[in-house]
Amino acid sequence: MKKFQLGQSKEGAIDLFPEKVIKRVKLGNKEIGIVRVGNHFFAFDSLCPHRGASLIQGSINGYEEIICPLHQYRFDLKTGVLQSGSCSDLEVYQTNLTDEGLIIQLNSGN
Repeated sequence: MKKFQLGQSKEGAIDLFPEKVIKRVKLGNKEIGIVRVGNHFFAFDSLCPHRGASLIQGSINGYEEIICPLHQYRFDLKTGVLQSGSCSDLEVYQTNLTDEGLIIQLNSGN
């Protein structure tokens, strides 16, 4: 696994990500989306596994799901499991908000 740190403190990481605003972030060779809901951070592939639509233009609903802008497929932000639609699950990445900042772990293949 590869670990990346964003921000230099817990508060700094929170300030980088306004509430429910999806941001595109490049970590190494991988482009992902990150969104903050309260003090919870979610990191996920930036493209929908169905047709490759940009999830950066997606939206977040009240159930902590990201909604694809192309066909409104919904994915659970915690698990990546498809909630509505017909395609494979979304790849999600582990996040951990620490006193030193936001730590994101990518699979070793990324």
